[in-house]
Amino acid sequence: MRVVFMGTPDFAVATLDAVVSAGHEVVCVVAQPDRKKGRGKKLQSPPTIVRARELGLRTWQPKAVRSGPFVEWFTTEMDADVAVVVAYGRILIDRLLQAPKRGCINVHASLLPKYRGAAPIQWALIEGEAETGICTMQMDVGLDTGDVLLRRSTPIDPDETGPELWSRLAALGAETLVHTLAQLDTLQAREQDHERHTLAPLLTKADGALDFSRPAREVHNRVRGVNPWPCGQARFRGQTVRIHRTRVVHDDGTHGEPGTIIEAGKRLVVACGRGSLEVLTGQLAGKPRRAGRELVNGARIVPGEVFSQLAVEAS
Repeated sequence: MRVVFMGTPDFAVATLDAVVSAGHEVVCVVAQPDRKKGRGKKLQSPPTIVRARELGLRTWQPKAVRSGPFVEWFTTEMDADVAVVVAYGRILIDRLLQAPKRGCINVHASLLPKYRGAAPIQWALIEGEAETGICTMQMDVGLDTGDVLLRRSTPIDPDETGPELWSRLAALGAETLVHTLAQLDTLQAREQDHERHTLAPLLTKADGALDFSRPAREVHNRVRGVNPWPCGQARFRGQTVRIHRTRVVHDDGTHGEPGTIIEAGKRLVVACGRGSLEVLTGQLAGKPRRAGRELVNGARIVPGEVFSQLAVEAS
């Protein structure tokens, strides 16, 4: 098939590679424009564009996708059988969705209709889901509301973090998309149960604020879901501490006032509203990331000190 590939982050690279390996002709790789990143604020190309150049593929990074040269090319000159859309990050108008002969197929990292939106992986972890997966979907003008073509599920480990699940779902998404293209003539698209839908909006900095008055399992799930950004955060000694990874020590019982450090020796354990939580990896203000025991020794943390909730503005 002649395929236009639309995707921006590293999550989409595995699918791009899979489409090429399956023998499809990639007409063009479309991604968002280069962004300034890092301390030097240097322009960096999206991972899909970097990979496309390595593969010798044509690329396009349009600033406008509702009108202008890109839209004209896409709708009149492209001549593609299908567009594959993986975390492109832009809303496509109906004129674009209808342009390829077989329409636009999206790879979405959730078991739809759950977690429609830009951050399905993160919210599945925050909500403590035991299972997630990939859906390929025939796109329409709604927000992840199209009919589902293929659905593949996978269990979530209780301690799995955002980057770990991200990597697994990227691979599963690539595999599912290739199977979708191979079976496109025979697949029966199924309408979603729209009444059961949930949303997964982009995370904000405020989503990283940890509330230790909540059950330990709930705090742990939030740490998993906001890793690596905005990262779990609390206030300690008047400054911000980042908490990258945790482990539930006790699911039940009261072990002290919420946020109180109840162990500070071989491990760093904090009381929650119900149960307690070990900080496996954290980062004090202005310091490098360290294991919990190293935090205790380096900062001379003692039992009775408190992690309090940090007021963070959404942005």
